[in-house]
Parts: sequence; C-alpha cells; structure tokens
Amino acid sequence: MTNLMNNNERDVRVQLLNSFLTTPHRKLEELAPLHKDALERDPLFYSRLALWYIEKGEVRDHKVLFIAHLITCDFEEFREAGWVLLQGMAPFEVARILDHTKQVIGKTPRILKSAIAHYLKTRERNPKQFDGAALRARNDLKHLYASLRLKPGERAQAILFNEQPPEDSPLAALKRLAKAESSEEQAQIILENKIPYTTVIGALKQVTPAVLVALIESMSPQEVINNLSALKRRGAMGHQEVKALIDQKLKAAATDTRVSTMKTKKAMAVAGLDAETEQILTDVTNQRVADKVEIKRPTALFVDKSGSMSEAIKVAKQLAALVSAVVTAEFRVYAFDTAAFEIKSGIKGNKRPTLSDWEKAFELIKADGGTSIGAPLAKMIKDKVYVEQIIIVTDEGENTAPLFRNAWKEYGEALKSAPSVIIVQVSGSYQPFVNGLKEQGIEVTRYEFKGDYYSLPNLLPLLAMPSKAELVDLIMQRELPCRSQSTDGAASNI
Repeated sequence: MTNLMNNNERDVRVQLLNSFLTTPHRKLEELAPLHKDALERDPLFYSRLALWYIEKGEVRDHKVLFIAHLITCDFEEFREAGWVLLQGMAPFEVARILDHTKQVIGKTPRILKSAIAHYLKTRERNPKQFDGAALRARNDLKHLYASLRLKPGERAQAILFNEQPPEDSPLAALKRLAKAESSEEQAQIILENKIPYTTVIGALKQVTPAVLVALIESMSPQEVINNLSALKRRGAMGHQEVKALIDQKLKAAATDTRVSTMKTKKAMAVAGLDAETEQILTDVTNQRVADKVEIKRPTALFVDKSGSMSEAIKVAKQLAALVSAVVTAEFRVYAFDTAAFEIKSGIKGNKRPTLSDWEKAFELIKADGGTSIGAPLAKMIKDKVYVEQIIIVTDEGENTAPLFRNAWKEYGEALKSAPSVIIVQVSGSYQPFVNGLKEQGIEVTRYEFKGDYYSLPNLLPLLAMPSKAELVDLIMQRELPCRSQSTDGAASNI
C-alpha cells in the first residue's frame, strides 16, 4: 500500500496527485470519476490522502470532493471521518458538498444529513457566528435547511426565512445602513457590525472615503486581497489614508493562516497594483508558501526553451519563485534547447528572490531551437553541481543528444546521486521519453499542466518530501478522525 514506485500512468495514486495541479473551478463532476475510482481501488490511501490534502492543500474544490466522497462511501470509518471534516468547512463549501452528493454521486445518506444538522446547530448555539455566516452566506444556509428539511431555530428562522432579523443582528444593521444619511453614520454601522464589502456595495449608492476606511478596517486580510481590484476601481488606491490602511492589512496577511497563497497570486495578476503594494503581496505570498513547506533536498529546475515552448518559460518563472521561497538547500535553474545555461536571479545574500526577480532573470529567454533535455545534466556534471531532485518543464519532445536518460546515468556515476525526476508537462507529452526514463530505473512522476497557474503551489509539498515513497508513508501515517473526537471548536469557519 505504501509504495508509489509504480509509475504506470494508470496508477490511481499518480492520477490523484496529478489532479492537484488543476483547479476544477466548481466543475466537480469532471473529477468525480477519478475520486470514485481511487476510493474503490485504493481506499486506504484515498482516505489518508484526503486528510493530508485538507491540511496541506490550497484548492477548496478538491477538499469538497474528498469530503463528499468519503461521507457517501461504503466504509463506515471513512463516513465518520467525512462527518468530522465537514464541520470545519465554510457554509458555501458545505452547500457544494451536499449538491455534489445529490447531483453527481446520486445519494444523500443519513450520516450526511446528520453532519449538516450538527453543523447548523453548532452555529445556531453561537449567535455571533451564525449571524456572521448569515451575513456572508445567507443563500447557502437557506439551501442547507430547505434541501434537507431541517427545522431552523428561532433566530435562524427569523433571519433566513422570515426576513425579520433581531435588532442586535448584523442583518438588521444592514437595513439601518441603507437608510443612514451621513458617511459617518454609515461608517459606524459598518465597523460595529463588520458588514462585508460586497454587502455594503449592494446597499449603498455612494461609497465615500470614510466608508472605505470603515470597510477595510472591518475586513480580514483575505477579504482585502479578494477585493483589491474592486477597491482600486472605487479610488481606494488613490487616497493616501485608505491605501495605507490597505497596505497595513496586506502586511498582516503574511501571518494569517487563513490566507490562500493562490488568491494572493491571482490578486497580483489582475489588480494592476503599484510597485509598493505588489511587493507587499509578493512578500505575503513568499511567507505563506514558506509557512507551508520547506524543501531540504538540493533541487534543480530545467526549463525547455525550444521552439513553441513559450508556455514552459512562463510556468518556469512561477515555479522558480515558488521553490526559491521555500528551499533551504542548493537550488539551480537551467534553460535548455540543444545546449544549456544557468539562469540566476541576481539576488545575493540571505534575501530570497521574488517573482519579479525571476521575471527579470528570464527576460531574454525566448523559445527557439531543438531539444536536448540531457544538456543541463551534462553541464551539471561539468560544474560538479549535486542535486537530489530535478523538475523539468517540457513537452518531452527530446530530439537531440545528449539524451536525458543517458546523461542521468553519467551524472549518477560522476556525482554519486540518483536524482528523482518531476516532469511538469506543458503543451503536450511524449510517452517514449518517459518509457526511456523508466527503463533506466529513474524515479519519475509526471504532472500535466493545463494552464492553471494558481494551482502550482500544490506541487511544493510533494517536492518537500525526501522521495515519493516517503511522501506516501507520511500520508499513510495519518489517523482518521471519528465523531467522538469532534468538538464545536472544529466549526470555526464562517
């Protein structure tokens, strides 16, 4: 069970790990057959992988899939684990779990209804938490009660269904906000009730700087990141006091465990920020990545710059930034066509290079020429560079000597190392290339990149393990939670 050395592309474990490099974007039905197959063929590994991913993973859709399939499966202990894990999800995630089980899996077992009933009652017992959830996810909560015919408590009934929220609730404050005439009164209501940005925007015709300040004060660092583009459109970045407050919130995101690495990267890509704010977000991204993993093995990144490999170059910049943020051992980056040369970030000392540093380092790298994936290894032999794992961003279309499998053998003889290989497939694949690696006895894993840059951080926990076999051992050591261990404290997500 604990051996992942079988590199057969039909290996369900490899397919599951490969799926983490994609973001389903709510199209959960596309990955459902893989989860169903994995649960049937390797249930023990599947259940432990679910625990590992919910702790280490970034993509919410994968977490939803794991819980939905665990809680509806034929194994009692897995259903119990799903019951417990569901308690830590946000309301919109619980709603997606329910919808996936009904619409895709095709069943809604009693234990799922029990888990959701407990989830809702736990929040009802904490009015502040329930009100916060209702303010942000009113429709999702209504959907959960109505779909399972669960009877809401008195407060839940008043807020969700009667539209007569108690006077002490944020939803009642929202009605007062809509009627407030001055910016000062609006700001006070927002601060006292922590009304979310999107809700305020829907309630007010005009958003003044005073209201923006109140909004940002009441927002979490993640909410500020999520709404950077909208805040910029409303002039927040052009107002000195408001921008300073935004930057302060962004700096706090570096130590906030709830902040998503991928959403931070997405905000940088779409918000069109000034250099100062972008640097703050870059530092946040690096810190969040560094808090998750530490890569201790000497590592090399090979970048295919042969003809038509422009996408590989873009992916490599992102990977170089991610890896250099968490690696504590030797890290080298090489670009290759029929020859290879090292790419250096230009950063010296203890400072870690950022994405912008790698962008500058790759500035003159253009896709052109043939393909010799063994060329970087040949250069490393010459320069006596020792590594234990190699990431190759390529379409695998090797056509020029030195061939990688031959160079790998020579490298092992010269440096006394047998580096494992992680291939990030970009713009296609070529099975004979991988077959040649396997025949040489190379430990190789392939990940298919489908254009989703925000899922690349999912590769890091895999690189942080000494080997694939040890990664599986680590996953398999996890113990399934059971309902008797569940506490109300697990239901902390709004």
